[in-house]
Amino acid sequence: MSKRSGGDARIEPFEISVGDDVLDDLRARIRATRWPDSSPADPWEQGTDLGYLQSLLRAWADDFDWRAAERRLNEVPQVMVTVDGVRIHAVHARAADGRGIPLLLTHGWPSTFLEYLPLVPPLTDPAAHGIAGPSFDLVIPSLPGYAFSERPTRTGVNYRAVADMWHRLMASLRYERYGAGGGDFGAGVATFRALGAPERIMGLYLSTPELRPYLGPGSRPLTAGEAAYVAALDAWDEREGAYRAIQRTKPQTLAYGLTDSPAGLAAWVVEKWRTWSDSGGDPEAATGQDGLLTLLTTLWATRSIATSLRDYWDNRRFPPEIGPHTRVAVPTAIASFPHAFVGEGEEVREWAERLYDVRRWTRHPRGGHFGAIEAPDLYARDVAAFFASL
Repeated sequence: MSKRSGGDARIEPFEISVGDDVLDDLRARIRATRWPDSSPADPWEQGTDLGYLQSLLRAWADDFDWRAAERRLNEVPQVMVTVDGVRIHAVHARAADGRGIPLLLTHGWPSTFLEYLPLVPPLTDPAAHGIAGPSFDLVIPSLPGYAFSERPTRTGVNYRAVADMWHRLMASLRYERYGAGGGDFGAGVATFRALGAPERIMGLYLSTPELRPYLGPGSRPLTAGEAAYVAALDAWDEREGAYRAIQRTKPQTLAYGLTDSPAGLAAWVVEKWRTWSDSGGDPEAATGQDGLLTLLTTLWATRSIATSLRDYWDNRRFPPEIGPHTRVAVPTAIASFPHAFVGEGEEVREWAERLYDVRRWTRHPRGGHFGAIEAPDLYARDVAAFFASL
C-alpha cells in the first residue's frame, strides 16, 4: 500500500472487508434470538415494536446481501490515517474538476460515515447534478470508536480532543484551510475545531447543533422564544432521553448486551432512527431497509457500539468549557430540519446566535436529525450556496 506522511500521520488506502466467519456468526445469533413478550401498550410506545423487529431481523439473516453493500461502499475512496497512534478511517473524495474546497464533515450518534455518503456525488461534481456553486474535496471521517476508526485507550476523548485529532488528520491530507460541518456530536467537534483555530476554518455548516451556549452570570436573560425552546428541549429529554441517561453514566453496562445480541443492537439503534428522523413512523424511511441493515452490520462487524457510547460519558465527565466569552468567530450556516428532535423555528436562531456568527439560516421543508441522508438534495444545495457566499 502507498503511504504519505504528514507530521506523525501515516496514510493508507482502505477497503472494507468483513470476514465470512463474522457474517455466519451474525446470522446464527439472529436465528437464536430469545424474544421478550410483546408490550401491552400501543406499538412503539414502550420502545421498539416486537413485530417490526422480528421482521427486520428475518430480513437481516435471510435476505440482506452484505457483500453487495460492501462493493457499493468500496466504490467510494477511503483511507486509514494513523493520528497520534490511533487509526482513523475516513472517506476522502476529491472534486471532479480538481478545484474543490476542502470540507470536513463529521457524523454523530447513532450514526456513522454512511450518513454523509449521499453527499459525495453532488458535492464533488455539483455541475453534473444541477447545483450552482463550488465543488468540494470531501473528508468524512468516522468518529473515534465508530465503525472502522479506533478510539484512544483512555478517557477524556471529548469534543475538543477529537477536534485536535481532526486538525492533524486534515494536515496529513495537506489541507491547511477548509470548511467544517456536521450534526450532533459532529457539530460539537466542528465547533471546537473553529474555536481552536478559526484562521484555518473558512466556514461552519451545522445541523442539530449539540452545544448549549453560556447562560451563567453576566449572560443576557433568555428571550421569550429562547425560554420556550429550552422548555421544549427539557420536555423532549424527559420523554425521550432515557438512552442519554445511561450512556452518560454507565455505558459499559449497556455495551455487553448490544455487543452480544444483534436483536439488542438493532432495537437500540432502530428506535432512534425512527424517532429522530422525518420518518412518519417508518424506521426505514431515511435509508430504506437495505441502508438500515448496512448501518447495523457495520456497527456489528466492527464491534464499535461499545466505544461509540463513550462519547456521552467523556463529554459529561470532561466537558470542554463554554464560558462567558466563548464565541465562534467563523461564519456559520445552520440547517434547521423540522423533525430534528424538537420543532425548530426562529427562536432557535436567537439561541444559536449566542454562540455562533450565524450568516445563513435555512429552514428545510423536510428531514430530521440525519439530514444528510434524509434530504441530501436540500443539504447539498444549501452547503454549496453557503460556501459560494463566503
